Amino acid sequence: MNIAITRPIPDAGIKLLKARKDFKVKMNKEDKVLNKEELKKLVKGADAILSLLTDQIDGEVMDAAGKQLKIIANYTVGFDNIDLEAAKQRGIVVTNAPADLASEAVAEFTFALMLALARRIVEADRFTRAGKYRGWEPMLLLGTLLYGKTFGILGAGRIGSAAARKAHGIGMNIVYSDMNKNADLEKELGAKYLTKEKLLQTADVISLHVPLLPSTKYYLDTAEFSLMKKGAYVINTDRGPVVREKALLRALKTKRIAGAALDVLECEPAIDCDLTDHLELKDMDNVILTPHIASSSIEARQQMSEMAANNIIAVLGGKAALNPAVVK
Repeated sequence: MNIAITRPIPDAGIKLLKARKDFKVKMNKEDKVLNKEELKKLVKGADAILSLLTDQIDGEVMDAAGKQLKIIANYTVGFDNIDLEAAKQRGIVVTNAPADLASEAVAEFTFALMLALARRIVEADRFTRAGKYRGWEPMLLLGTLLYGKTFGILGAGRIGSAAARKAHGIGMNIVYSDMNKNADLEKELGAKYLTKEKLLQTADVISLHVPLLPSTKYYLDTAEFSLMKKGAYVINTDRGPVVREKALLRALKTKRIAGAALDVLECEPAIDCDLTDHLELKDMDNVILTPHIASSSIEARQQMSEMAANNIIAVLGGKAALNPAVVK
């Protein structure tokens, strides 16, 4: 059976696939995103596709693979890059890779961004490197103490809950909003369930952990920013389009909020969607920008690689998928 891998990934999963004598692995060895025609050529004749979030897998790509295609194993927690309806119509299983270590890695990175933002660490680094430091000053780069503040999570799933535990560990109060209440989080951390609107009014730090769906696109928009505290911080390690960039820019420019840390961007990989408005994220000192690396730890990425491979092995072996992609 033929396995098509769209881009190099950590080798733990690749080794599992290559160890199978009945599998023939074909991989794009260039570390780049394939265009539509290149992708269709790579997957032709594949029984399984191991895809990445940068691959747009629609019905056309599935048909290019052929009717023998049984599984698309996405090497990511999300799966908004795959047309699930088209896969369902063709009887193709779609899986994701919600690795425990990936959840911890993203939560850890969220925590790091929160600290860096509140204590102005990136700003201070630039200040020092620029030769501006002239000695200790009582008012120099004053930040915000997080102890005793309120950490609000929008989406109390695996990642949001892990981030909440880390915030609770430094003495923050936890509030959350989700479709369903999280009794475990409430019992463990004393977390309080709030409506989305009440959370936005209450939290000092707001962290996004919702899947990208039609219902969550622009989950934070002008109306949501208008509800936030003036000193609030926003952190997005989720998906770029859950925050409307123009609304965020206006909130930052008018000091409606104190700052933002973004690992993902609405028009990624472009930093700014619109350069004609002269409101650039990259020019704002109270914004931290990182290149979609929240889960980028060796341990997490290897575990994700193994999960994707094991999903393929299970489905091609006639068994149920280990991690079927399910919209919650």
